[in-house]
Amino acid sequence: MPQTKQAIKRVRQAEKRKKHNRARKSKMRNLIKDVMNATDKKEAEKLLKEAVSYVDRMSVKGIVHKNNAARKKAALTKHVNSL
Repeated sequence: MPQTKQAIKRVRQAEKRKKHNRARKSKMRNLIKDVMNATDKKEAEKLLKEAVSYVDRMSVKGIVHKNNAARKKAALTKHVNSL
């Protein structure tokens, strides 16, 4: 257990950030699943735009690594182009 006030505060902040980041990652994964499960190309392109934008945002904020984001975007684009 943390002893100092500073350490106690850091534990509180870490927990808060963990919840925040977990929610954002979950939303990102759901957007990716939506694109992958889309059957209509027009709908898939619309969903792709939203998903790529969100993945980029998560990369900039440091929630996912930039190479991880690039890999996800490439896979999504490849999938949509194959429809």
